[in-house]
Amino acid sequence: MTRPDFSTLTPANIVAFLEDIFERRGGEEYLGEPVTMAEHMLQGATIAEENGQDEIIVVAALLHDIGHFTSEFGTFTMEDTEDRYHEEAGAKVLEQFFPTVVTDCVRYHVAAKRYLCATKPEYFKRLSEASIHSLNLQGGPMSPEEVAEFEKNPNLKQIIQVRYLDEAGKRADMETPPFRHFAPMVQRIVDAHSGTTA
Repeated sequence: MTRPDFSTLTPANIVAFLEDIFERRGGEEYLGEPVTMAEHMLQGATIAEENGQDEIIVVAALLHDIGHFTSEFGTFTMEDTEDRYHEEAGAKVLEQFFPTVVTDCVRYHVAAKRYLCATKPEYFKRLSEASIHSLNLQGGPMSPEEVAEFEKNPNLKQIIQVRYLDEAGKRADMETPPFRHFAPMVQRIVDAHSGTTA
C-alpha cells in the first residue's frame, strides 16, 4: 500500500498524517522513560478519557509531544546539554488545524512543568529522572516574574491538566488503545476549528 501524500496538509488529511507519524515513529524511545513516545502520548490521552475529561483535553494530551517527531532537531536524549524546543515545533505544525487551547497545551506543557515546580514544591517529587534532567535544560523552576506572566494565559487550567497527564503517562505496564481509537475525536476538534462538518 502506498503512503498517502502529506506534502500539503489540510483539515481533511491532518489526522491521517498524525496517525502515520504515530505508526512510523511511535516506537522510538521516550527520553529514558520505560515507555515509547507513542505509549507515552496514548497513555495520557487514555487516562484523560477514562477520567471523563473533555475531548479537547484528551486530544491535547494525545498530541502534546508531537514536536519530538516534527522537529528537525530530532528527539531529546539524556546526553543532551541544551534544550531542543520540541513544544514549539509541535505547536507550529498543529496551530493551523487546532484551536488555541490545544496548541497552547502543546506549546506550554514544558513551561507548565517549570510553573508547577515553582508554585507547588511537592510537584517536583512526581518528576522522573529524565524529566528533572530536561527541566534543568529548560530553565529550572520559573521565577516569580515568569509565574505572574504565565498565569495570564487564558488556557492556564487546561495547560496544567495536560501537564499532569504528561507526568502520568509513563507506566511500563499500561494497556492503551491505538491512535485510531482517538482519530474520530481528533477529527471532530479539527472540523469544529475549521468550520467544516463531517
